[in-house]
Amino acid sequence: MTRMLAALLTLVLALPAWAEVKVQDVTSPAGINAWLVEDHTIPFTALEIRFRGGTSLDPADKRGAVYLMTALIEEGAGDLDARAHARAVEALAASFRYDASDDAVSVSARFLTENRDEALTLLGDTIHEPRFDPEAIERVRAQVIASRESATKDPDDIARAALNKLIFGDHPYGSDGEGTVESVAALTREDILAAHAAVFARDRLYVSAVGDITPEELGAMLDDLLADLPETGAPLPDPAEVTIPGGVKVVDFDTPQSVAVFGQRGIERMDPDFFAAYVLNEVLGSGSFESRLMKEVREKRGLTYGVYSYLAPRDLAAVYLGSVASGNDRVAEAIKVIREEWAKAATDGISAEEVEAAKTYLTGAYPLRFDGNGPIARILTGMQMQGLPIDYIVTRNDKVNAVTVEDVNRVAAELLDPEGLQFVVVGRPVGLVESVN
Repeated sequence: MTRMLAALLTLVLALPAWAEVKVQDVTSPAGINAWLVEDHTIPFTALEIRFRGGTSLDPADKRGAVYLMTALIEEGAGDLDARAHARAVEALAASFRYDASDDAVSVSARFLTENRDEALTLLGDTIHEPRFDPEAIERVRAQVIASRESATKDPDDIARAALNKLIFGDHPYGSDGEGTVESVAALTREDILAAHAAVFARDRLYVSAVGDITPEELGAMLDDLLADLPETGAPLPDPAEVTIPGGVKVVDFDTPQSVAVFGQRGIERMDPDFFAAYVLNEVLGSGSFESRLMKEVREKRGLTYGVYSYLAPRDLAAVYLGSVASGNDRVAEAIKVIREEWAKAATDGISAEEVEAAKTYLTGAYPLRFDGNGPIARILTGMQMQGLPIDYIVTRNDKVNAVTVEDVNRVAAELLDPEGLQFVVVGRPVGLVESVN
């Protein structure tokens, strides 16, 4: 089955669920805004709460504080220690998940309608009254430190860290949000409390709910759960200054296979040309077997099992990134081919057939993202954070289909920068010399 036929089939199968995603804008009596998709077919609700800022809110000398704080939230809250809290959540058949990324801290909750009030009481305790017990801090700290120690021996982690440092320098994006072994080891309980105060505030709050709940019920729930949050948190960092010299940096590492990550300047999510760039990347380096990089680097030359690229428009900077792994004796050739394909797309453009195939796949695959209350709630909250309109789910495929081959080729010529493409290679590559363009 071809990729285009598969996309058409998945679109047909997913249309009923996708068509039922009708988003309502809800404002609680206390003024908290949320997006809601009502679905009363199952007595179950997914709630997604995000706070803008994420691990980027860490002070420079407290790297890892927000990440450690987020990992500790479910380790006991209110009157319940870690074990008692976990048992209480399980008894209600509820689930809570807490994550921290560069740009956001997210709280994901799932609960049955019959247990909604009890579940939200437990959830509220974790948001407002996490215990941060000393024994829990040391247990979770040890887990984070073990992860950080492992990262120092992983070629992929080493490569990404080195590229981020090159691109973003001293900005929070330039270092790992989990911190270092040393920074995490030095964090105190006061640092964790400060990280909590920095994140959990109404001035950076985004909420979505999907499931068995009405707008009136959601409004009351939001006020009970979130109205008492402080109005403001820590100041958000300034936008990052993206510095990409272009060339090759080699990090010596004893391994038979080199890992290479690469990047160049990107395109902002709200740029009018974003969808043209999105279609362009689908053709050039999406990671599918139909992409140019996979055909040229893997299929024709057998230099790798996989190569991909992707647009990465973060809150404070936009970059265009990719990755490939190859034997030490072949990675130089893989990098040469990637740079050649970058230049070819910029100079010679993309064919109309490639553009249409990419659009068919992208529009066909999109409905598959809406495969449950939880994923839909996450998508809606992401839309809010990106500043997308409430009807974006309905209009998104129209925006993809509106992209023309002329749009793609204009953007390819403007965006793709083969000379400015920066590679970081971790391994012992043969015949590859460090360079700065």
